[in-house]
Amino acid sequence: MNDNVLKELEAVIAGRRENPEEGSYTCYLFEKGLDKILKKVGEECAETIIAAKNGDNEELKNEISDLVYHIMVMMNERGLSLDDVLLELDCRSKKIGNLKVMKKVDRNT
Repeated sequence: MNDNVLKELEAVIAGRRENPEEGSYTCYLFEKGLDKILKKVGEECAETIIAAKNGDNEELKNEISDLVYHIMVMMNERGLSLDDVLLELDCRSKKIGNLKVMKKVDRNT
């Protein structure tokens, strides 16, 4: 397994934006702009939810992969790096064990 796959994907996405290649789906997304990218993120999110609900882990794995890709295209479009997100996740991991008291309403959502 390649531990750097997300960094490599980020580099490919950035490269497509900097040096567009005809026929590249990533270039197509950048050409169409943020609204198209966001639409794809939403579609892939919904498809991920449906795959999880249907209990098909093969389909779920594929949909999660599509979602991650589209999220990373969105991140690049907005100028947010993978390191930015990883740093935030690292900060949040330090809060593990700090349990919140949830309101009764929160448990239903």
